[in-house]
Amino acid sequence: MKKWIVCLIVFNLMGCATSPMVKQRKTVKVVHVPPTVSAKPSGVKGKLDARYADWKGTRYKMGGNDKRGVDCSGFVHRTFRETFGISIPRTTRSLAKTGKPVKKKDLRVGDLVLFKTGITLRHVGIYMGHNTFLHVSTRKGVTQSKLDNPYWRKRYWTARRVF
Repeated sequence: MKKWIVCLIVFNLMGCATSPMVKQRKTVKVVHVPPTVSAKPSGVKGKLDARYADWKGTRYKMGGNDKRGVDCSGFVHRTFRETFGISIPRTTRSLAKTGKPVKKKDLRVGDLVLFKTGITLRHVGIYMGHNTFLHVSTRKGVTQSKLDNPYWRKRYWTARRVF
């Protein structure tokens, strides 16, 4: 019983990004937005739908960064780099400072949505429109969820616009 509680506390402190032992860069600015990226939600949405179709169900793995297993910030990082040619930070902590803040009522397709899921644990996903977001679930892997799901609604923290 005590081991279970210790494991729960340790897991809660780790977060869904890379191991806390990894030294993180302090620069959190977006490096480049190529002119080929459409600011229109339909263009971004189509690219994100294709990304989801390709990665759907890929299992969660803390610190993972490929189709063998990926965590939330790894998926977001790779998606922006490979889909839009935009370099963004790798950790949820840095992603929470990237781009511009966005009010929940003003969300657009492609915005980052961030959640507080534990004492120090953070989670990140990509807004897909119609109150849904793309992210990596520990149970379902890469999936889509509703922002108004009671779990996510209670834990919603902030949103950021990268492009």
